[in-house]
Amino acid sequence: MTASRAAAGPLPAGERLATAAERLLRVLGDARTGLGLLLLTGIANALAALHPDGPRLLDAWPYAVLLGALALSGVAAVAVRAPAAWREWRRPATVHPGAGSLHLRLEDPPPPETIVDRLRAAGYRAALGSRRGRWTVTGVRRGWSPFAGQVSHLAVVIIVLGAAIGAAFGSETVFSLHAGDQALLDAPRSGFSSAVRLETLDASFGPEGRPNRLDTTVTFLRDGAAVEEQRLRVNEPGSFDGYLVHPWTYGPAARLRITTLGGSALLDAPVPLDGTRDGLPVGSVSLPTSGVSLGLVLTDADAGELGLSLVGADGLVDTARLRIGEERRLGTVVVELAGFDAWVTFLSRRDPGLLILFGGAGLLCASLAVAFWLPRRRVTVRPVAGGATLILRGERFDRPAEELERLRRVLGPAG
Repeated sequence: MTASRAAAGPLPAGERLATAAERLLRVLGDARTGLGLLLLTGIANALAALHPDGPRLLDAWPYAVLLGALALSGVAAVAVRAPAAWREWRRPATVHPGAGSLHLRLEDPPPPETIVDRLRAAGYRAALGSRRGRWTVTGVRRGWSPFAGQVSHLAVVIIVLGAAIGAAFGSETVFSLHAGDQALLDAPRSGFSSAVRLETLDASFGPEGRPNRLDTTVTFLRDGAAVEEQRLRVNEPGSFDGYLVHPWTYGPAARLRITTLGGSALLDAPVPLDGTRDGLPVGSVSLPTSGVSLGLVLTDADAGELGLSLVGADGLVDTARLRIGEERRLGTVVVELAGFDAWVTFLSRRDPGLLILFGGAGLLCASLAVAFWLPRRRVTVRPVAGGATLILRGERFDRPAEELERLRRVLGPAG
């Protein structure tokens, strides 16, 4: 009679696929994977904040892949841990001695049924079991606490979802306004009429030139009609029709009236001094009909003095200095300085995912607070010679010495 040998054949394709998917799920749900992805995301955001082209870097596909992997890690962590947490809550498992566990000897323990009743009265879900003729009482308090920790993973997913919605469906518009000017809050489209008008810029500066106050008063409009007036301050943007409006930058502007020698108007408008040269605000304006351009420099802000340079095809034509109310002839044009004004650059942003993002952040804080401040406690009571032993275990960050003393009083003779 010969010995028979069973040959192990290859696993079916479906089973191999299921095994690989389970391994991938466990790798993605591992805490080390999630922590690594969070660190990479934080590094990417920090580099984007420091780099001049940071916003474009965050719009690139590698960052989208990183956020997708982070979201998958959160979902996988819940999928891996939720079933075990549910089983532990419904039927407490036995706690074994080891690192992190606390021990208590009960010299004169009550009957096991009484231990179960007292643990339940103390807030534990307790059960009595027996094996090989020996009883064991197991219990868990705040068995729902691990679910709070798992909710934190889902909160990260919600945050990523909110950021993705904002990136996909949000909009950002930058525009500059002089006092009295208005602009749409978004790109022009049919039926869109939400706009803002700059009324005033109220600024004050300290001895070193640092701004003490930069307040802008604006009026929001809809269908051409004024709806409400708001005062915008640093770190206090305005809100209108789902848009956040921030004053972004600001600067002086010179109100000029430029005419030909015959009196024909060439320009009657404020000209922004939106550049700097040698620390002084500068600007320029072209006069195509006269074939010249005019360079401006604010030579003395306190005295309200403006330097002018008229440049033609052959180079510099003439120069002059003007104060408010004065006019000069430069070449073939006459320039009058009517006064000074201000221009403000606004940033208008609509982010439909912002509420989702902040909701996820709030959920993350709340779930972590519950997980850390209300940790799960597990207990097992077994009979030993001359009494019983109690083993208590908290979470890794928790060493519940006070809870052990409380259980001594609950299960002691005076309990």
